[in-house]
Amino acid sequence: MVGESIQVKPVEVVVGERGLERAIKHLKRKMANEGILRELKRRRHYMKPSIKRRKKEAEAARRRRKRVRQMAGE
Repeated sequence: MVGESIQVKPVEVVVGERGLERAIKHLKRKMANEGILRELKRRRHYMKPSIKRRKKEAEAARRRRKRVRQMAGE
């Protein structure tokens, strides 16, 4: 894992006739869809592996609870 290179395509937005404001909105939407902002926030501070694992398990449990609630509502 150490030293492995990940190829990532750049996020591009073309500024067309609709103007810069529209292009900025489009860029923000693309970044949110690709999870770039979430990744930046996650990497802002070092997280010990034990805490990372605990957070991952808590997130999985939250998704399971959400899925059970959705199934009960149908």
